[in-house]
Formats: sequence, structure tokens, C-alpha cells
Amino acid sequence: ADAGDIVCNPFNINEAIQQIEKGAFELLNKAGGIISMGGDHTIAFPLLRAINKINKGPVALVHFDAHLDTWDTYFGAPYTHGTPFRRAIEENLIDPKKYVMLGIRGSLYDPDDLTWAREQGVTIITIDDYYKMGFKNVLEKIVSVLHDVPTYLTFDIDGIDPTFAPGTGTPEVGGFNVREAQLIIRELNQINFIGADVVEVSPPFDTNNMTSYVAATIAFEILCTMTKTN
Repeated sequence: ADAGDIVCNPFNINEAIQQIEKGAFELLNKAGGIISMGGDHTIAFPLLRAINKINKGPVALVHFDAHLDTWDTYFGAPYTHGTPFRRAIEENLIDPKKYVMLGIRGSLYDPDDLTWAREQGVTIITIDDYYKMGFKNVLEKIVSVLHDVPTYLTFDIDGIDPTFAPGTGTPEVGGFNVREAQLIIRELNQINFIGADVVEVSPPFDTNNMTSYVAATIAFEILCTMTKTN
């Protein structure tokens, strides 16, 4: 079902976070799970807050992205598209030892960002790691980390190479092609996904709606994976 839009304040980030959390929590009380279409990656933080209220504790996380998004602050601001998973770890919304990043290749905001994430126990599979390890070994690694625990999937569209998805604010060349992303999501159907988002699509930056088509396809693949039958 299309649940429509969660209306939030575009000028006050703290109020918007509260509104997204409240709207998502209300939907989760009516449905077994939701897939949210962003918006920038900040929305993952209030969505994880809502998921935690339903799950009664921290969840695992699969995170497709070009960037870590575990920065402490971004230009001095604690709540931005570069900080949602630092805040989520601090609030115990996700278990960092059950957290897998996939496709990382972008620049760092601070030299310690990569070190901090690894110190928390986050499994980071860079795009170079992916091609060195190979599809099968990467999938086995993800499954070995997550097992069957309740898991949230967050997909930043810049995890896809901008050749296929140019309509985003922070494009990074050298990423997954669309087919690779589809196959990875399909092979994760043994994971217990309880919620997901697809974020960072920016239509003004897009070309012929290419990125919107890719995002819609990725959301559809996630939906099929979340609702699979064993």
C-alpha cells in the first residue's frame, strides 16, 4: 500500500526528525514493515527510532552507500545526512557489531571517521573489497555477520555509480551498477528485514528521470526481498 507522504518541517531539522519518527511509528502499528523513500539520509535516524519502538531494542543494519555517514558532525551540525548512523549507534538503535556497510568509496569528512566506525565493530566492505572478494564471498560475509536477527536496510542511491544514477547531491564514480545492486538485494532474501529506505534521490539533478527509475526499481527489489516466502 502507498501510505502517502509524512509531512515534516523543511526548515527545522529537530522538528522534522520528531515528525518523521511519529509518522513512521504510526504506520508501523498498522503494517508489518515500511519502505521509506527519501529525502536525504537524515531520515534514517528517526526511522530507526520508530523501528526500535516496535522491535523493543537495537536492530542490525545493511547500509548501501558511497559514504560512511557515521561522522560526528557536519559543518558543526549533529543531525545531517552525514551523521545519522553515528547518532543511531550512540542511542543504541543499531548494534554496531551487526552493522554492514557495502560499497564505500567516497571521501572522508574527518580522518578519524573510518577509524571510529571500525572501532565500534562495524563491518565495512568497500567497493574495492567487493571486487576483490567477489559476489559469493561478500554475501557469505554479510550473512555471517547478521544471521537471522531483525535487520533494517538503508540504501543511499549514491551507492550506485552516477553513470546509472546521476540525480544525487554527492555522486561518487566507481560504484555498483544497477544489475549488481539488484542481485545483491535478491540474494539477501534470507535476512530478516523489518524495514528499509531508499534515499538521496534529487530530481533537479537527474537526467531523463534515470535516477528515479533506478530508485523505484531498488525499492521494488527490497519490497520483494522483505515479503519473500520461504
